[in-house]
Amino acid sequence: MLKATIIPKTLHFKQPAGTSRGVYTTRNVWYIVLTDAENPHHYGVGECAPLPALSCDDVPEYANVLKETCRQLEENAETVLENLEDYPSIRFGVETALAHYRAQSLQLWHTPFSQGKEGIPINGLIWMGNFDEMYHRIEDKMKAGFRCIKLKIGAIDFEKELELLAHIRRHFSPEQIELRVDANGAFSPSDALEKLKRLSEYQLHSIEQPISAGQWEEMAKLCASTPFPIALDEELIGINRLSEKIRLLDTIRPQYIILKPSLHGGISGSKEWIDLATERGIGSWVTSALESNIGLNAIAQWTATLAPTLPQGLGTGLLFTDNIYYPLHIEGDCLWYDPNVQEPDILKWLK
Repeated sequence: MLKATIIPKTLHFKQPAGTSRGVYTTRNVWYIVLTDAENPHHYGVGECAPLPALSCDDVPEYANVLKETCRQLEENAETVLENLEDYPSIRFGVETALAHYRAQSLQLWHTPFSQGKEGIPINGLIWMGNFDEMYHRIEDKMKAGFRCIKLKIGAIDFEKELELLAHIRRHFSPEQIELRVDANGAFSPSDALEKLKRLSEYQLHSIEQPISAGQWEEMAKLCASTPFPIALDEELIGINRLSEKIRLLDTIRPQYIILKPSLHGGISGSKEWIDLATERGIGSWVTSALESNIGLNAIAQWTATLAPTLPQGLGTGLLFTDNIYYPLHIEGDCLWYDPNVQEPDILKWLK
């Protein structure tokens, strides 16, 4: 018999994580713990972590939905996911708790990554800050060996952000450093195209979400006339039905979509997005959404099943002062899993 419990936890960022929506200093997380009622050593843990004011399931009744989900898990685990379409972070937590429970290992899927034979290429993430802070963070990532860097933009003066990009390009060609920028919807439709033209001077790989979500016609115009690729991220949040996913992709026709399982339908919902995008010649990559190492490992283990070639956004395992240790490490510009390292006592950490 399966027993399901919820354990809440607050994680603390090592340094403030700035986006155009604000600054994060703490992260509230709920962990679903599945145990065998007859064998407490047989367990699985999944992470549920909606992002405040961003996730479609960041709602007042979240705790109650979690509680009801656990009740349903104990009655019939196989049917629970059908009822969680509108709660992607809970669906992700349930899917990965079940995967952990069944695998009885942090190697949730068998891949060259889980066996420690291959790393997953990742980008180096530069959080927003003042000019000097971002400048030094960029140099640190370059020295660490990253070949793809993603910069959060839209919080400091646009001219200053262009200076940062110019500094990188003076020292590194596009062949040496791939640059991605993430505006988090900070541009207005009236000036977005002009800003894209100016950004294109620095030979960028792509820009995420140049204007805020929900402006499908404006975004479609941008995607049709942009001088370099646009990737949708926030635009996908809350689009949970198959028919709506199809309508969004066929209306906007982006060059890329970015999947965050906690935000975009869990593992199953994200895979559905990827399949629909692939059918339309739209590229994709996967990123984490500020999860602890429990969620990050689950995302990485699943991402490895996709055999990615583009750098993924999975370099967030060192963000928290009180994260749980996992056999994940970054070497050069890849995330690696070491199957020879003893797995942590997750239940002890959760106490």
